[in-house]
Amino acid sequence: MNLQKRIDILQRLQIYLQSDNAEWQTIKTKASYHNGWFILPFINLAIDTICSEFLQKEKLEKWVTHYHLDDQIGGKNIGIVMAGNIPLVGFHDFLCVFISGHQQTIKLSSKDDILLKHLVETMLSWEPDLANHVSFAELLKGCDAYIATGSNNSALYFEQYFSKYPHIIRRNRTAVAILTGTETTDQLDLLADDVHQYFGLGCRNVTKLVVPFGYDFVPLLRAFDQYKYFEDHHKFKNNYDYQLSIALLNNIFYMTNGSTLLLENEAFFTAISQLNYSFYKDEKTVIEQLQGHDSIQCICGDYGIPFGQAQKPSLMDYADGVDTMQFLLTL
Repeated sequence: MNLQKRIDILQRLQIYLQSDNAEWQTIKTKASYHNGWFILPFINLAIDTICSEFLQKEKLEKWVTHYHLDDQIGGKNIGIVMAGNIPLVGFHDFLCVFISGHQQTIKLSSKDDILLKHLVETMLSWEPDLANHVSFAELLKGCDAYIATGSNNSALYFEQYFSKYPHIIRRNRTAVAILTGTETTDQLDLLADDVHQYFGLGCRNVTKLVVPFGYDFVPLLRAFDQYKYFEDHHKFKNNYDYQLSIALLNNIFYMTNGSTLLLENEAFFTAISQLNYSFYKDEKTVIEQLQGHDSIQCICGDYGIPFGQAQKPSLMDYADGVDTMQFLLTL
């Protein structure tokens, strides 16, 4: 398949993703039953983001032009170990390899092994030659290069296992929001999305707030009320009850709206249903401390990406700050 044909297939995929096709709707429902964290609103959110940020024709063509892609690029088999923390989280890697012209062998996470497989099968029905470009496997062997996403622990194994080959190994990442205390109600509502979308399980979800001394948390907690329906989600509620019990048993000061816990804690990473915060005196100092930190995927607020955009990465927003396309083009 030449480059234009690959782009055309992706345009057809965009239409399919946004369609009411009965089989596609059934697959989404099946995925939500398979993984309790993949509720339909969040599956649809992931799909809408893919369609608007990754598959828009103008954005694809601009992306392709940026890397000077042509029909001669490709020829290697790329092994991809995909994560499963949020729906279709590995789609960007799939897209990068597909548009580059390389082949790919994908190991799906058991938590998210329905949606992408169906999409590839659908693309195969349109273009049988795709079978020479995309395949799935439980074990990745004989690949020319690897892209693996996982936890800090699994990354140690990936580094050892794939050390002899060109590779990208991704680790735990999260997002931080810097607040000034002058945020509007609309901005706080958008921050609530950055915190709660996908139940906070994404590497771009805000899990840590940095606020000025004397910050008033009441408006923020009110903004979080739009996600109080999480109380009806048993997996989330179990996590909330557990974290609340720990805070009570250890006599730890906390704030809550009944579904989200706020605790003063310096850690960037936190448990489901919990949001950490810390105070700062000088804005410039805290920005310098956070920028370039190897655990931070993105910073939200006046000093980073706008509130509400954390879960809307563009084609050029590469996980862990490693340019996947550039990596593929150097093979």
